[in-house]
Amino acid sequence: MVRIAVLDEDRCESKRCGRVCYRFCPPVRNKIEAIVFEGEKPQIVESLCVGCGICVRKCPFKAISIVNLADELEEDCSHRFGPNTFKLFRLPTPSPGVVLGLLGQNGIGKSTALQILSGEIKPNLGEYDSPPDWEQLIQHFRGSTLQDYFQKLSEGNMKVVHKPQYVDRISRVVSGKVGELLEKVDERNKLSQLVEQLQLKTIWNRNLKVLSGGELQRVAVAASICREADVYLFDEPSSYLDVKQRLQVAKAIRSLKDDGKTVIAAEHDLAILDYLSDQICVFYGTPGVYGVVSHVHGVRVGINIYLEGYIPDENVRFRNEPITFHVKPPVAGLTSGESLLQWSEISKSFGDFEFKAMPGQVNRGEVVGIFGPNGIGKTTFVKLIAGLEEADSGKTSKVDDLKVSYKPQYISPQYNGTVEELLKETADKEFGTSLYHSQILQPLKMPILLDRDINELSGGELQRVAIAACLSRDAELYLLDEPSAYLDVEDRLSAVRTIRKVIENRKVTAFVVEHDVVAQDFIADRLMIFSGKPGVSGFAHQPTNLRDGMNSFLKDMNVTFRRDPQTKRPRVNKEESRLDRQQKDMGEYYYMQEE
Repeated sequence: MVRIAVLDEDRCESKRCGRVCYRFCPPVRNKIEAIVFEGEKPQIVESLCVGCGICVRKCPFKAISIVNLADELEEDCSHRFGPNTFKLFRLPTPSPGVVLGLLGQNGIGKSTALQILSGEIKPNLGEYDSPPDWEQLIQHFRGSTLQDYFQKLSEGNMKVVHKPQYVDRISRVVSGKVGELLEKVDERNKLSQLVEQLQLKTIWNRNLKVLSGGELQRVAVAASICREADVYLFDEPSSYLDVKQRLQVAKAIRSLKDDGKTVIAAEHDLAILDYLSDQICVFYGTPGVYGVVSHVHGVRVGINIYLEGYIPDENVRFRNEPITFHVKPPVAGLTSGESLLQWSEISKSFGDFEFKAMPGQVNRGEVVGIFGPNGIGKTTFVKLIAGLEEADSGKTSKVDDLKVSYKPQYISPQYNGTVEELLKETADKEFGTSLYHSQILQPLKMPILLDRDINELSGGELQRVAIAACLSRDAELYLLDEPSAYLDVEDRLSAVRTIRKVIENRKVTAFVVEHDVVAQDFIADRLMIFSGKPGVSGFAHQPTNLRDGMNSFLKDMNVTFRRDPQTKRPRVNKEESRLDRQQKDMGEYYYMQEE
């Protein structure tokens, strides 16, 4: 039995708890030091720990995690950062001329695996106190593709380009104008093509320091593709991008395989990952504790395995329930005949930007998805509906002065206090009820965050708290701007499922701005499509049914979708494939009616 003991030092408060974990540890009572203290923080000796779990139950701060795994897995340990830290088993297997996608939760080891393959981290096979040299590493991976990979990497005969996860940090270490920087790294003469494909003309003469997240992302992807290398690694290349930009970035990355390059990409958008990849490696385990890399699967089979939560060839179940999608666009709620909100033609201008929305209305019990490019007025429309902005002309007619709850696009931790204190304030008397716990706290994984300070949360944790706070308010109209940002596949599908259940159960209404096609398909009853010229003019069409809205939106992007026969999830058809041409001829860009 392999025992993994992980201590989150940020959570440990040994002074306040009186070292409860030490006092209750059975081996300690038997004079065996399974828990020792170095200064104020405990260290768990895994070889002595009996895995009783008492320290886990007694720890008031949930700082300790103990997991038992099969002995056979220990032989596959690839890396560990130190005692009582995250442990990664196995590594993805790269292949020339193939795009390998990495799929898994946040904190499960995807970025660590990419850093190992890029040479930024030298794998220690779990021996953090006496790491092996390159010769031992190559011997360990003998007989596999990784043997040759690490051989070339150690000898300097392989060049690797790594596009990092956090592109917002690029401007801190690199300065200059976009055009000048990209021209310096254009070793493959691909820049002129990428300027058009990734819409870089408008930012060509701008300094990196003034670019938005989406603009930095496109620049980082372009810079990576322009450089000459053998291996290209992309960590979350679709972050901050709208749907059209995501597809263009995916096309640009896929073009590398035509030159026989090795490409690996970690991505949370299922539709983009499906479109981008030829093969999939699933990462499973316990976030922050350990991660296991599955064997390579075909892209359809790999994503379906992840959604099912079961890997047949390894006989491993890593999720109790599968994630399933509806076959047809969801029907409107039971009370959908009652109009909740109406608006006339609305117009609003900000300097050179002009926005206009057609008249429309929404009904009780429905979720209206909002689709469109970045900088087209989606957030402006939501703020006008919420009353945070005043229209230049036109107005909304609210029924009985609706109560509105709004989750903004950009979340800044301005609250001084814990997650529990924030949710108690917003939910009031509902906070202690079993319904609130089962409907909001549990699905959004709030219990483990309740004692955390808001200012210490990561982007994904802060997003889940913001969604929980928005849904905790007593309101009739919920406005959520990009609720899936920073969330992994599992968390974003849990979030949209939670939003949908709350709206249906309370018989209220929600507007959801979202760039993830799979998430919109999962949550929306109707769609509002936004068109225009980003940064110049925006136009909001009337809400329409999901099928017509998707068809209109996808036709504008010249992309077709189909349904997976097993999971019913939306899948992007490869460009100019038989099904792509057939659906375009039929005018069915979303999925064919007979499905």
